[in-house]
Amino acid sequence: MIPFSVLDLCPVPVGATAAQALHNTRDLAQHAERLGYCRYWLAEHHNMPGIASAATSVVIGHVAAGTSTIRVGSGGVMLPNHAPLVIAEQFGTLASLFPGRIDLGLGRAPGTDQATARALRRDLQASAESFPEDVLELQRLFGEVEPGQHIRAVPGAGLRVPIWLLGSSLFSAQLAAALGLPFAFASHFAPDQLMSALHVYRTRFQPSAQLEKPHAMVGVNVFAADTDAQAHRLFTSLQQQFVNLRRGIPGLLQPPVEHLEISEMERAGVAQALAFSVVGSPETVEQGLAEVIERTGADELMVTAQIYDHSARLHSFDIVAQARDALARKTPAA
Repeated sequence: MIPFSVLDLCPVPVGATAAQALHNTRDLAQHAERLGYCRYWLAEHHNMPGIASAATSVVIGHVAAGTSTIRVGSGGVMLPNHAPLVIAEQFGTLASLFPGRIDLGLGRAPGTDQATARALRRDLQASAESFPEDVLELQRLFGEVEPGQHIRAVPGAGLRVPIWLLGSSLFSAQLAAALGLPFAFASHFAPDQLMSALHVYRTRFQPSAQLEKPHAMVGVNVFAADTDAQAHRLFTSLQQQFVNLRRGIPGLLQPPVEHLEISEMERAGVAQALAFSVVGSPETVEQGLAEVIERTGADELMVTAQIYDHSARLHSFDIVAQARDALARKTPAA
């Protein structure tokens, strides 16, 4: 059976603080480790009151210090916001503290609105255009120091921190294939080009020192509860978050509601963006995950769930792990 991993945006629910959100993130990571999830990734977003993982490398250290075996990383660091040397030093430090457990997933978007992007003090257009060169620079900084190399990451040089490319379009799929890197598609919020990107990645993949054959990870929202009705109610928190973001009023993660008070146009937009979601009881979730795996041929699933109540969130990941194990029992041995 393919590995299942966790993507956490470190949600800050209404009535909570960032400190509580960070505590819940570490608790969920420990829970995921006990349940046998492969990775635990944090995402970089800025100026969003409902997301507490803006200082992504710091939160990765917080999670890695509270766990012992699960891989911890970024899903992702938005490279246009940073100089490659800074990221190499940060992740070199993390890899030195937690050897063999750190992943560096890289995105090309700023992870925020344009005004905040400018406040991050990077030339965003130039930085986005130089993304391929910046990825290559990171690879060099994580490699062995070469004669005459004046700029090095300390720590970082020689550690070969695994790099992943993340994306929601064909650009990163093409780049990941050309560089022989693992690829993660953000189908949990932008599913439109998923199948095209997977095809491009797999057919154009060139083996590299890091990876011999393609490894494609697919993102999926999973809201699991004891009944379908309970799960669909939990799902309304994420639906509200998307509507508020598109209205230009991002805020804290809202409690679930019985009925969404949104327009038909908003409802259609949210349904399109969140089409790659599995919502329901244990039986529904097992069937839905099996269909995702069969449809995409994913080498790994990255499960995410913006659930308002922390205990309900823990329970949802319990159900997903049970579904994973049930599917493994049904999968013929290679």
